[in-house]
Amino acid sequence: MKYTNIAHTDLHVSNMIMGNMRLKQLSVAEAEVLINTAQEEGINFFDHADIYGKGECEELFAKAVQMNPAVREKMVIQSKCGIRPDLGIYDFSKEYIIEAANGILKRLNTDYLDLLLLHRPDPLMEPEEVAEAFDELQSSGKVRYFGVSNHNPQQIELLQKHVQQKLVVNQMQFSIVHTPMIDSGVAVNMKIDQAVNRDSSVLEYSRINEMTLQAWSPFQSGFFDGPFIGDLEKYPELNEVLNRIADKYNVTNTAVAVAWITRHPANIQVVLGTTNTGRMRDACKGSDLKLTKQEWYELYKAAGNKLP
Repeated sequence: MKYTNIAHTDLHVSNMIMGNMRLKQLSVAEAEVLINTAQEEGINFFDHADIYGKGECEELFAKAVQMNPAVREKMVIQSKCGIRPDLGIYDFSKEYIIEAANGILKRLNTDYLDLLLLHRPDPLMEPEEVAEAFDELQSSGKVRYFGVSNHNPQQIELLQKHVQQKLVVNQMQFSIVHTPMIDSGVAVNMKIDQAVNRDSSVLEYSRINEMTLQAWSPFQSGFFDGPFIGDLEKYPELNEVLNRIADKYNVTNTAVAVAWITRHPANIQVVLGTTNTGRMRDACKGSDLKLTKQEWYELYKAAGNKLP
């Protein structure tokens, strides 16, 4: 397992993250086995959100690990808030951020979060309110560090102008077949769809500002459109290349899909949302597997992208 330091923090973390969005699908005993498997593979970072299973995923996680101070100190735990399915809105109000954080802590049976992320941008955000919420949560010891999820650079800058805490993490969708963070930089000034800058150069912004990126849905072909691994109808060439490279390194194609992300010099963390222990182990083999540049580009092109 490869480890990295999240800049501007004292957090030393695995570049693989166990994502808990689907944990509710498991029993307590099954969840315990999955979490133990992740830890055996070297994962020390666990990702949650208050909307996962309407909070039940956080409760199940706490039960599965029998959360107590000795267990807690061995983990880096982050959660996210800001999406309100009950009202069908995004909400970055001070009142709701604090309420959400307290609910997360209660469900996880812990006194503090290492990281709290704002889940998706709220167009009606008042950044001064966010700043007040962050100050209260940090001064009370409930949250150590803060970040965002699915935000572009200007949204981050607007927040950072008002919050005194350094925003240290941004979680974005990223996989071999979902590469907006790469595409426009490759196809600069070309009159093709690939050249459209869809995220305001968030990858370059993050590297310049030492902001850690976390890749969610690393095996998805779109917005929850199903996995590209094994999809021979839509991605025959990509799967052929994945399998060939997997054979070369004596790993699975899942590990190669992870290694494509971890090969990037931005030190991107990979959020693994699987509930299958075998797939968890397979994915972790990609943590420190360094593909050659030729292999990285071959996979990028096999996914349908162009090099000018």
